Amino acid sequence: MRRARTIIALVAAAGLLTACGGSGDDDRKPAADGQGAAASSAPAADGQDEEKEEEKGTDGGDRADTTYEVTLEVGGSGGTSVYYVLGTNRTEQVSLPWKKSDSITLNSTQRKVGTIVSVVPGPVTQSDGRLAAAPCSITVDGKKVVDDPGGAEGKHICQYTLH
Repeated sequence: MRRARTIIALVAAAGLLTACGGSGDDDRKPAADGQGAAASSAPAADGQDEEKEEEKGTDGGDRADTTYEVTLEVGGSGGTSVYYVLGTNRTEQVSLPWKKSDSITLNSTQRKVGTIVSVVPGPVTQSDGRLAAAPCSITVDGKKVVDDPGGAEGKHICQYTLH
């Protein structure tokens, strides 16, 4: 029971902390080229970067948008809650295994600062009857960039910064 409370508290805290930094779709301001922003930005917790080859504008400046295909996955069986940031912040009650994919387009400024994508899996029942965090992973353009095995001990969140 104590571990279940700890896991639920960690999931709730991670969700609240991530939600505090995000803004909804209604708060986005159009970029100079007339297109909206893709997501809020913040520094990466795991320090990983995924850089794409950047195209140059006719004046030599980096003006091209870059689109990433991002897939969030949570493994396991049964049902749980999942909190994720994939363009917007969401919390869902889901059946496992769960997968969510989306295309995220970043302009040059967003790539420079970085945009976080993340998933926080809720607790699942292990074979021994104990509650533990479900395993999670993030795939960007077909390459798995984050893989967390889940478990009863430690902080379990999959987070990645797109550049």
